[in-house]
Amino acid sequence: MVKLVKRRKAVAGKVDRNAKYELKEAFQLAVETANAKFDESVDVAVKLGIDPRKADQNIRGSVVLPRGTGKKFRILVFAKGEKEAEAKEAGAEHVGGDELADKIQGGWMEFDRVVATPDMMGVVGKLGRVLGPRGLMPNPKTGTVTFNVRQAIEEIQAGKVDFRADKGGIIHASLGKASFSVDDLADNYGALISTLIKMKPSSSKGLYVRGVSLSTTMGLGVRVNYIP
Repeated sequence: MVKLVKRRKAVAGKVDRNAKYELKEAFQLAVETANAKFDESVDVAVKLGIDPRKADQNIRGSVVLPRGTGKKFRILVFAKGEKEAEAKEAGAEHVGGDELADKIQGGWMEFDRVVATPDMMGVVGKLGRVLGPRGLMPNPKTGTVTFNVRQAIEEIQAGKVDFRADKGGIIHASLGKASFSVDDLADNYGALISTLIKMKPSSSKGLYVRGVSLSTTMGLGVRVNYIP
């Protein structure tokens, strides 16, 4: 515990909490201030000039990160018939229908992502209170409600991340691991920002991207000098 406190004090001196850094320098500082012994995630928070209470400004979507996420996901698919077989062939960990829904309602949560074919949403809809708060509810906007289950599974494993603006208009997303190179993290960041800019609502006035901050799972926040 004493060593951890000393390390945190040491790395804290590397970052000026009031300063804004150029992108690659910000990533380098974020990685250098990682405190954990495991390979921490590198996350970004993007403050947008939107009002999420307005339906047309409630930003939600997904992006496939070009350098991946560094994670292997356990994917659960609600499907039947040919699509059930397709999901299994594509590498889904769990595939089924009512029996999986019953397990989830009973507290079973041994999966990381959920995909469903449109004809199974009647079953999945019953799980809204369980999956919704965890960000696992399938949604057409993120490509997780689809008959093309193979593509959905492949995109998730290739580095697809879902995002949604919170009540404060902030987008939170993972951009990879602390073990990634700064260039790879910057490429993933660029893909996310480009996607967000394309999604700017016409009703959003003034500055759209109002602030960007990077951090690792256990590290310090590093502000980015964002230039549109």
